[in-house]
Amino acid sequence: MKTTIDLPDDLIAEAMKATGSKSKIEAIKKALHEVILKEKRLKLLNFKGKIDLEIDLNSLRDIKTQ
Repeated sequence: MKTTIDLPDDLIAEAMKATGSKSKIEAIKKALHEVILKEKRLKLLNFKGKIDLEIDLNSLRDIKTQ
């Protein structure tokens, strides 16, 4: 998808430097990907302590050795 946006040059330059990107598009893609991953991690943290998993580690280890 082609989109035209107006971004500050200094912000793009800093993003390119921080991500090691050689182009503006690459820097923007990397930045968007990182934002998405961060948000997904935060959503997963909301489940911390709320899901009760009854897992027997010893039985899991036995399955791997078979």
